[in-house]
Amino acid sequence: MPIIVDIDVMLAKRKMPVGVLAEKVGITPANLAVLKNGRAKAVRFTTLEALCEVLECQPGDLLRWESDDRSHTANPSAGGPHPAVPSTQPTPLES
Repeated sequence: MPIIVDIDVMLAKRKMPVGVLAEKVGITPANLAVLKNGRAKAVRFTTLEALCEVLECQPGDLLRWESDDRSHTANPSAGGPHPAVPSTQPTPLES
């Protein structure tokens, strides 16, 4: 997964146990573990906001993107535009 969750880094910087963070954010320790271990498919903005408020950080301190070699083999255009995002380039007119 190319989105990396760095909650552990911020927990270490703040010297805060996982259970305390879960309680202050208002989510279960199990759901925090899913997010922390990179197994989450999504995160609500309200949860991200609460994490940032409690950890006194920015969203970019908790989330980052890394290239994933597997995504290049799955995408034949490797490096091309995301298939769900339409191209803004005009298409050539046919004669």
